[in-house]
Amino acid sequence: MTDGKACKVCNFTRQTSYGVAVPSLDELKKKGCEFLGFSPSDPVTVVLEHDGTIVEDQGYFLCLPSNTKFMLLHNNETWAPSRKIDGGTAWMARESMLLEADTVDASSAAAPWVNLAQQLKQDLTSIILMSEADLQSLVDAPCSQLASALGFQDKKAEELQETLQRTLDRKEEERQSKALLQLYVKAVEKEDRLQEGPSHQGPVDVDVPDGVEVDSVSGFMSRTLMVLKGKTSPETRLSTEDLQMVMSKGPEVMRQVLGWDSERTTVLLQACKAELSTRLQQIQAMQSISNTQLDGSRQPNATNTEEAAETPGSS
Repeated sequence: MTDGKACKVCNFTRQTSYGVAVPSLDELKKKGCEFLGFSPSDPVTVVLEHDGTIVEDQGYFLCLPSNTKFMLLHNNETWAPSRKIDGGTAWMARESMLLEADTVDASSAAAPWVNLAQQLKQDLTSIILMSEADLQSLVDAPCSQLASALGFQDKKAEELQETLQRTLDRKEEERQSKALLQLYVKAVEKEDRLQEGPSHQGPVDVDVPDGVEVDSVSGFMSRTLMVLKGKTSPETRLSTEDLQMVMSKGPEVMRQVLGWDSERTTVLLQACKAELSTRLQQIQAMQSISNTQLDGSRQPNATNTEEAAETPGSS
């Protein structure tokens, strides 16, 4: 009587299946290769036929019930759920799956957003962990292709891109607000230095981010030109200095720089003018608040002086 566990083994396509009785996992591999026609020298992977769990531990193998069905994989074969395909066309399923995998790999290499779309399809909440560059990649993806990758309708994919663009715009506005506050703080510090002593005039340093080129013809940094030609509200994504520079150039120069018609250029300049005016009003409001606080701190001193002047007459 044979001493061993009763098992079943099959190949990748499930077209061929055999029953064996083996005492160990190694013996299962050996006999499985023999029955399925694999070369004994070829490495094989043993997985559970019904869910693809890899079986590598002898103890786990012994814990499995009798008549468990295993699948032996070799070369580039991978486990796949059972499909109702007749034996004569099973090889077509294998070739189709390999071709599909190759196609996905090629698409991923050509378009980084494909991998991001696949992550979202598996778990929509993964969007929280994506960087701004990832979000921008999804926004710039062709809407119809993104919809196909996500399994969405085109309208829903378009709404997703609009939502992501608003998120990016909000982040940029937050950065601009922070920059505006820093500009105000610098202005206050400069004013304090002027009040304390004579001004020390010297060359003004202009910080240019590393890797950003300046267009020698237009005088704009490449990043500024990219933002100006952006999709949504580019004026909110420029610094105050950039806005002032845009306004100083005038419509004709900006039309040549951007390569737009007069109407589109005029609309952009009006938006930049309105944004610049809003920011200047904010600065003035902040300065007004600061001056009010300063006046309030000085007022008690003046009152105390008046009281002190009146005190001798009353005594």
